[in-house]
Amino acid sequence: MATRSRDDREAKRRIRQMEAKRALRQEQGKRRKRDNTIAVSAAGVAVVVAVVLQLTAFSSNPTEAEFAAAEAGLSSPSASPTASNSADIPSPDTAAGKTFTGELALNSGVVGLELNGTAAPQAAAVFKSLSDASYYNGAFCHRLTTSETFGLLQCGAKSEDGADDANYRWGPLENTPADNKYPAGTIAVARTGNDAYGNGHQFFIVYKDTTIPADTAGGYTVVGKVTSGLDVVTKIAAAGLKPGENATDGAPVAPVTIDSFSLK
Repeated sequence: MATRSRDDREAKRRIRQMEAKRALRQEQGKRRKRDNTIAVSAAGVAVVVAVVLQLTAFSSNPTEAEFAAAEAGLSSPSASPTASNSADIPSPDTAAGKTFTGELALNSGVVGLELNGTAAPQAAAVFKSLSDASYYNGAFCHRLTTSETFGLLQCGAKSEDGADDANYRWGPLENTPADNKYPAGTIAVARTGNDAYGNGHQFFIVYKDTTIPADTAGGYTVVGKVTSGLDVVTKIAAAGLKPGENATDGAPVAPVTIDSFSLK
């Protein structure tokens, strides 16, 4: 009987563990779909909408030890952002003082672009390296915002849910606007919120003048600008969003994919 009781307890423990894992995966899926935090504040009768762009990096499922801690009612401390680049990040020297021009070919049209290696050498080096490796071929432009004062298309995810590789991270922030204003045609780097070394593979194209409030890390690295084809992005925006929780922020109604991203 004692052996049977131990077996029962062990079986129940395994069931709880599996249920915890399943719940965690479901919550991660919901968080990936949201992919951003929207802060809304009101002053008197005027409502000011401050949209904060935060690309959230999602790690793998917790370890068995972390599950054990959760079952014991303990919470693990969150990791502090590390001010260092991943091992495979190219040197900014490869882009310093250079200007790269090229094309971003989407399934809906071609966008001409220019990257500024003088103002943002690290960012320009990263995107030149990724484009040379054909990293973006087949990637998604998974996020679109369409509010009156906030308009951008975010690209570079390998899946439609917008998840990025948490092992590919780099900084620092470069060429961030002091006034938090990103004019139409701006190409900037998406990143994890509140982390100056939270840049990854993703970027966003601003299709109308937009203000993005800085977070505790600062603003967003402006790496370049659109030189032609901005109307391709505005047409994507005009088509609208897939129905979802937010009326002005979500996935484009028709999937947008990258055919190629070339720089020279």
